[in-house]
Amino acid sequence: MKVVRSIPESFYHRTPFEEVEVVREVIDSVRREGDDAVYRYTEKFDKCLPKSLEVGKDDIKNAYEAVDDKVINAITAAHEHIQEFAEIQMASLKDFELKTEWSVLGQKIIPIDKVGCYVPGGRYPLPSSALMSITPARVAGVDKIIVCSPKIRDETIIAADVAGADRMFSIGGIQAIAAMAYGTKTVPHVHMIVGPGNKYVTEAKRMVYGDVGIDFLAGPSEVLIIADESGDASLIATDMLSQAEHDPLAQAHLVTTSEELVKEVIVEVEAQLKESPTGDVASQSLENSLLIVVDDIEEAYIIANNRAPEHVELQVKDEERAKEALKHYGSLFIGKDSAESFGDYASGTNHILPTGGGARFTGGLSVFSFLKIQTYQKITSPDFIADIVAELAKAEGLDSHMKSALRRKN
Repeated sequence: MKVVRSIPESFYHRTPFEEVEVVREVIDSVRREGDDAVYRYTEKFDKCLPKSLEVGKDDIKNAYEAVDDKVINAITAAHEHIQEFAEIQMASLKDFELKTEWSVLGQKIIPIDKVGCYVPGGRYPLPSSALMSITPARVAGVDKIIVCSPKIRDETIIAADVAGADRMFSIGGIQAIAAMAYGTKTVPHVHMIVGPGNKYVTEAKRMVYGDVGIDFLAGPSEVLIIADESGDASLIATDMLSQAEHDPLAQAHLVTTSEELVKEVIVEVEAQLKESPTGDVASQSLENSLLIVVDDIEEAYIIANNRAPEHVELQVKDEERAKEALKHYGSLFIGKDSAESFGDYASGTNHILPTGGGARFTGGLSVFSFLKIQTYQKITSPDFIADIVAELAKAEGLDSHMKSALRRKN
């Protein structure tokens, strides 16, 4: 961790991905060769060759038998919280019709037909990501939901089953994204792909976008903690480490008005690292992390809005002012007891969130991600609108548009 007052320019920019050709090669191979390419790249990248790409009913049964009941109960409880929040989101949308003297205009909320959920599983099993992607899709009314996860773990199988996945596949990486985007003999193609992944998965999603929809391009996970002198150094250190243990490229930043708090956090991080079984990964991540000292808490809010981080945690006296000032973040955690890890697993909000500044223009995954807002109209009195349209069409030089409107006048 570095203590700074002057922020480097790189703090505000996403790191470019340089291995584009590798991703393109795998996608092209899967499009041409289907399952054969999927097997080949699974063996090459994941160092394994599953007997079957698809998870069968016996595999699901065996997973329930192998996993501790406490874990299954936790998965079920987390799913209930996520589903409850998603259902309230869904209820906030509705179809409507606007009837005027010359028309009937309407809006319909229509779910996407087929969705593929990518669930990472390389470093750790992530059943929470299965819950976060499948649950809102199911609540939205998606008809077919498939899951791809590398070396799919029993916990992930259970989470996908609890959340309502239709089919699961033990496939990861670029080949999984390509298989879902274009289909193979075994893996059906979908209309949209969602879920986090490493830089190769993210680049693959970028390349297939347009042929299928995607949620957004997520990079390494990140948290930015804003604290004044009231901040709790022990909790801040714990939360920084909980973010840092995700991945060596993860980032955990602190912005504070208190130099004394910075000193206390450094001591706490060093002490907690010694006791952490994930300390090796976290230590690498913390090399990318900053402890930023500012003169005024308002400056902290400006930094956060410019950075637009995935997660923002608040430990400040005036929480209402902070909520008002902050506009760009994936998810906000207010107060000392609102650990980001609660949102990662079970509070109910979604943990699949934009990173690398993406929160400037998009929110996280939600029910809304799986819905299309479509409009319709029936013009009952064309005389009312024909002249307006004709004038605009004439101004744009579109003669047939003009005539199309005028010929409907009585």
